[in-house]
Amino acid sequence: MTFRPDSTPSLLSPSISDCQQVAPLKLGIMASGNGSNFDVVAQAIQDGQLNAQIQVLIYNNPSAKAAVRAANRGVEAVLLNHRNYKIREELDEKIVQTLRHYDVEWVILAGWMRLLTSVFIDAFPERIINIHPSLLPSFKGIHAVEQALASGVKITGCTAHIACLEMDSGPILMQAAVPVLPDDTAETLHARIQIQEHRILPLAIALAASLSKNPLTLTSLT
Repeated sequence: MTFRPDSTPSLLSPSISDCQQVAPLKLGIMASGNGSNFDVVAQAIQDGQLNAQIQVLIYNNPSAKAAVRAANRGVEAVLLNHRNYKIREELDEKIVQTLRHYDVEWVILAGWMRLLTSVFIDAFPERIINIHPSLLPSFKGIHAVEQALASGVKITGCTAHIACLEMDSGPILMQAAVPVLPDDTAETLHARIQIQEHRILPLAIALAASLSKNPLTLTSLT
């Protein structure tokens, strides 16, 4: 049986009908590649589904299509090429300076392919949200989809979580499960996972903002 990417069954958890949120969230989005998750967040804002505004996009790859998407939506984009910095901490210091310059409150890692240092994490404690193409804690790091296929699991998915110093760790906000089909390739499976990433990321941002008003609740996610 063949499934179209948009018709494949999935399971989202938690199920959220309404998040109490102060208005509007000031977001800084960071991306290294295509920027489809940037577009999804921007569209959710435009459609009134997420009470936020994107202050700036930061990208580290000069050829990243995310910058084009930002320009199309009138969002300022800042290139901070990691190749121009000798150590990770130096890059992160510049990122933090840029985010603060744009008055960013929440940082969204939407396909940011660089490890974070304590310089970054400590500047925005429990205010950095990452999206990862697996059901964490399984398949951390790069090539998560390929890892899932190689392991033979029958279900994988994606996770939105609060980022911490350890790679692809931290309190989980929301997950979506996606079945692995017998004839899946890395490309077909990733396409279906990405559809679920697009579903949960705006919801997870709203959820995190709601939970942040009660720090004990956010801590209980760990």
